[in-house]
Amino acid sequence: MDFVKKHRNLLGAGVIAAAIIAIGIGAYFTNREAPVFVEYAAFLEAMGEGRIASVQLNDGATLRFTFAESEATYTTNNPRRADFKEALLLAGINVTETTTAGVDFIALGVTVVLIGIVIFMVQRRSGAAMAKNGLNPVAVGIGEEAEAFPCNFESVAGNAEAKESVSDIVDYLRTPERFAKYGARMPRGILLHGKPGTGKTLMARAMAGEAGVPFYAVSGSDFVQMYVGVGAARVRELFAKAREHGKGVIFIDEIDALGKKRSDGANGNDEREQTLNALLTEMQGFSDTSGIVVVAATNRPDTLDEALLRPGRFDRRVEVGLPDINARKQILNLHAVNKPLAKDIDIEKLARDTVFFSGAMLEGLLNDAAINASRRNGESISNGDISAAYYTALAGAEKKDRTHRHQREREVTAYHESGHALAATLVNPENRVTKVTIIPSTGGAGGFCVTIPPERMYHTRRELEQQIIVNFAGRAAEELHFGTENITTGASNDIEKATDTILQYVTRYGFGSGLLDRSKLEEKTAIAEECNALAEKLYAQTRELLQKNYPALENLAGQLLAKETLDSEEIAEVIAQSPPCPYR
Repeated sequence: MDFVKKHRNLLGAGVIAAAIIAIGIGAYFTNREAPVFVEYAAFLEAMGEGRIASVQLNDGATLRFTFAESEATYTTNNPRRADFKEALLLAGINVTETTTAGVDFIALGVTVVLIGIVIFMVQRRSGAAMAKNGLNPVAVGIGEEAEAFPCNFESVAGNAEAKESVSDIVDYLRTPERFAKYGARMPRGILLHGKPGTGKTLMARAMAGEAGVPFYAVSGSDFVQMYVGVGAARVRELFAKAREHGKGVIFIDEIDALGKKRSDGANGNDEREQTLNALLTEMQGFSDTSGIVVVAATNRPDTLDEALLRPGRFDRRVEVGLPDINARKQILNLHAVNKPLAKDIDIEKLARDTVFFSGAMLEGLLNDAAINASRRNGESISNGDISAAYYTALAGAEKKDRTHRHQREREVTAYHESGHALAATLVNPENRVTKVTIIPSTGGAGGFCVTIPPERMYHTRRELEQQIIVNFAGRAAEELHFGTENITTGASNDIEKATDTILQYVTRYGFGSGLLDRSKLEEKTAIAEECNALAEKLYAQTRELLQKNYPALENLAGQLLAKETLDSEEIAEVIAQSPPCPYR
């Protein structure tokens, strides 16, 4: 009975469909004209006169036949004789054989149609259920949940520019009537964009926490479903839930999964487009004093549909970028609050060393350091724990078992990494070489050299050339010491990085021939020739630089073979004590 009550709509639809099909079949058989019955004796007489054109044999009580002078079908008794077919054929009559199971096929067809209807209805029902129950937005800031998830701008270290860009939105969420008094329309949507791990989700939560309004968090992928219409229903459900509380922040993470540019052709994703249209409609339907703001986050704003970015939708774009040194210091201090750091740990130095680290990477760095300290059961987190976590984040963990490594591989790696360290120190002293090692890592590197560049917004032409020289220095060092025939594949990643930089140098930055963005041009052959000429020129400069400082290269490689790892002070000391060598 519970099953019947639960699925009574489906069962009712199935019964109605079956009744319609039965009525149609009955009408077909009722309205069809019944063939005229002819006595068997008359049939034999006509057969003898040659007036029978065709006969349909079967295993039933009657058979069907047609006269030569008429297209009408007649029936007569079926004699069911073994030689009856032969007699018909000898009389020149066209004979066909049928079966009486035709009605069974009709019944089978009806059954298949009914099953198909039931399956279709079940899928529609389940799709509607998913639209209703599948979306479970995280609501933070309502009643006791606000105390369980405290978050405000104090929880967001750094990102001062982004916080300032959304501060007026927070004021609007607190008192939307004040803005309406002056006829001000606040943005209905805010698009937070930036690299992964920069704190876009945290910024959205802090906005809601600062304003004291509910926070509804969903992912763009939650709306993209298999069934057409489900995503649109989920969008309407989300906005309806937000309207129940009057004010709030609706946060849609990874909105590029939902709001990609729509296709102009007929092969677009109907479900995604319907969902996107529903989102646009809901955002357009907000009143200026509704007190609801939609915040979206993406790593790829260039892929979003233009309709999302026009005024009235996501008309304010806020970049949440990588933290600078001051912001990194604030983030590290924030995440170090509940961690027992050793007294000699210099947070400011760690902030200088973590150039290009995102907020999430900094949190992960301190967390990995805490894990290292717990493994050795130390009283506090030491500099060694942080250093191990730092270099693991850059290149992977050190391999413990190195007994299988050949001495020749150690020598190649030592000269290769010494070339990087020497070139980085000589061509641009502002770059800080903090560590060089020949210990292989789980990340696949046979060794690595860590160079920390100064933070800059722009790079000069010479700085890019110096970067390429440092990339080439590993291969050049191998060639100088072991010969051209003995260079290895260890420089593959360096060559890949140098190639990317050279391509940008020539095609995008206008440092090559001409000031056009040549990446949009079709002159691929000319671009390749210019890039190759630049690469050969800079590689020759790299060889010349290492030749003039070959004693320093040999001394660095020797120290690496002896100690396996050198820090910044040791590297600087070896280079300073090595005399130049103008000729070799």
